Amino acid sequence: MKPTLVIMAAGVGSRYGGPKQLEPLGPGGETFSDYSVYDALKVGFGKVIFILSREIEAAFRNQVGKRIEKHCEVMYVIQRLEDLPPGFAVPPNRKKPWGTAHAVLCCRSVVDTPFAVINADDFYGREAFRLMANCLSHISEASESVEGYLVAYKLEKTLSKHGPVTRALCQVDERGYLLHIQELHKVQRVGETVRASENGKHWIEVPADSLVSMNMWGFTPAIFPELEAMFLRFLDEHKRDIQTAEFLLPDVVGDLVKAGRMKVKVLPTAERWFGLTYREDKEEAKAIIEELIQQGLYPKRLWD
Repeated sequence: MKPTLVIMAAGVGSRYGGPKQLEPLGPGGETFSDYSVYDALKVGFGKVIFILSREIEAAFRNQVGKRIEKHCEVMYVIQRLEDLPPGFAVPPNRKKPWGTAHAVLCCRSVVDTPFAVINADDFYGREAFRLMANCLSHISEASESVEGYLVAYKLEKTLSKHGPVTRALCQVDERGYLLHIQELHKVQRVGETVRASENGKHWIEVPADSLVSMNMWGFTPAIFPELEAMFLRFLDEHKRDIQTAEFLLPDVVGDLVKAGRMKVKVLPTAERWFGLTYREDKEEAKAIIEELIQQGLYPKRLWD
């Protein structure tokens, strides 16, 4: 069977000021998800699963889903705060989703093949999907081992001109396997260097060619029991900050790698990444897509 593409589209876009996953960026109103699915289908992916919130489900199905449904099998999963292990309840006043690792866990009943996970508000490039498809297609469907893949980008190719960003820095061994993943905050270019800071006062310089994760992961269904166990631990360890704590993929994968329970092959790419962090990023994203269309990489009307 062909690998599945899972697209996380339940985020609230607090810094951006609205649902980024619905932003029209292409000439025909195409979103980043349209381009991701288009690229994924070109290189061998099959079914697509969108993870949505209740609040945007109807709008997303109408604006994005109905276009893509004509070209492949599409399923929708709702990320609910109530999707908790027995004995747990949603904390009072909790509004924010539980995080990206919880989003993937929400798909456990509908994913039965190796699968890739991406964000709905990022543009990854076709070569990134090709790298992932080649790896996932060679995993046995019956594999019970916890295998993983991560497409990693050069840090300098993932920065915004309009403000600092958060990036997950990857440390890789000599065979290309992930050793450690560390989240860096307030990452930005300052003159000829790239710097990061936890508090905006003490800065560290980060090599511009460092490999970073942009949340393009590859997994097998064997990840789901691990996520279930880790989510239980997360809920127990975050009782004091349960209103705001997030169950995130980089944290979970990093812990599994550190514990020796998972191997993650890092797939470096020279692809051009861009996304929507700030409202000002939108016009730049539209201009880059128009440039790619002029180069012949995409048709002007994507799904025509």
